[in-house]
Amino acid sequence: MTAPLFLVDPGALDGLCPDDVVDLTGPEAHHAATVVRLAVGEEVLVADREGSRVLTTAHAVSGDLVRLRIGARVDEPAPALRLTLVQALAKDGRDEDAVEAATELGVDAIVPWQADRSIVRWKGPKADKGLQKWAKVIERAAKQSRRGRWPALGELVATAGLVEACAGTTPFVLHEDATIPLATVDLPTDGEVLLVVGPEGGISPQEVERLVAAGATPVRLGSQVLRASTAGPAAIAVISARGRWR
Repeated sequence: MTAPLFLVDPGALDGLCPDDVVDLTGPEAHHAATVVRLAVGEEVLVADREGSRVLTTAHAVSGDLVRLRIGARVDEPAPALRLTLVQALAKDGRDEDAVEAATELGVDAIVPWQADRSIVRWKGPKADKGLQKWAKVIERAAKQSRRGRWPALGELVATAGLVEACAGTTPFVLHEDATIPLATVDLPTDGEVLLVVGPEGGISPQEVERLVAAGATPVRLGSQVLRASTAGPAAIAVISARGRWR
């Protein structure tokens, strides 16, 4: 079984080498000692969310301090080709399901989108609460998948903001009426690929028109119509299988 992953502050692992010591404190130490019941001699992964990651062995364990000795660095470098999922808000938690799976599959950034046909609306304080919920989903999924580099969570965008975000990227719009399979498109070797996923009711024709005008290519995944929770992760898997997972 893969060693569990715990967190330290960004930069805390910089310059550390095998045989150096790193400490868990606060909630992470409490979780390791009292929930996981980590024992001396057991292996633990420690990461800083920004790509630094070490494999360690528990040296001393208490409720408020867990001392770990580094055995090896297993850092997660930044990919040359970044994948960003633009996920429309969706009902029944399907947007959160998409965020969870995308995180596990290795997406580099996630942007919530208030699409024209989104039934869920983040207005006022709901936007902050929604972002906090998505951040918690990312945390759980990143820990479960032992990620050293966590996806960035962007601010909520409306369609106008999404159109602006297409600049400087390679954007694709997942659309059931598209004729081009995502599996056949030309991909850059570096930079950023933007994957745009609509809500349950689909992306409106006006939104598609605006995104295409901004440089986006409508693509399809297959003959089936996928849920809002499934389309983004499926697209990430298709692109990753073409290079990032080799």
